[in-house]
Amino acid sequence: MRIFGAGARPGHEPVDRDLVLTVPNALTVLRFMGVPLFMWLVLGEKEYGWAVVVLAIMGSTDWVDGYVARRFEQTSRLGRILDPAADRLALLAVALTLVLADVVQWWYLAALLVPDVVLGTASLFYFRSHPDLPVSRIGKLRTALLLAGTPLLVLSKLALPGAEANAAVAWVLLGLGLIGHWIAAVNYFRAIVRKGRPVREERLDEREAGL
Repeated sequence: MRIFGAGARPGHEPVDRDLVLTVPNALTVLRFMGVPLFMWLVLGEKEYGWAVVVLAIMGSTDWVDGYVARRFEQTSRLGRILDPAADRLALLAVALTLVLADVVQWWYLAALLVPDVVLGTASLFYFRSHPDLPVSRIGKLRTALLLAGTPLLVLSKLALPGAEANAAVAWVLLGLGLIGHWIAAVNYFRAIVRKGRPVREERLDEREAGL
């Protein structure tokens, strides 16, 4: 089974359409809704077991929505923006929750947040909006590693056999995910500058012409 590009038909290039009400977009919204539920389970109820279930569902929708979009030709411009945004929100919100629950330290949240702040600032500087860049393979791998490591880390907090092993494996996955996060950020930053420089120059020329 293919991990990247699952569901794509051989020789068929997906086309982004102006669609809103699609199954992939609905799954992405479901991932958004899982964030406050996870926060409530961990911080409010201390139900780490159910929190792991929510994380597993959130992680699975990240793969399923891409599969459905490619397999059934439901790729859309909205989904192309919404899907990575849901990933960013989920990873950051989950990290913040785990910091507040004393599961991880603040540096973990900072390691996730700093690259996103830099990329967000660069996007606003050059485009005043989303840069609309394709998700890179290293970006997809990074997300998969972080989404796999986080439930294991939460699971290690339960009084179950193998808790220490779960924690060790979780930190290996999270460490690799953080490395991938920074590598992907550098690549995205370069892509934003490369794509955005002519856009900004054109905007400045139009402003000067209007004076």
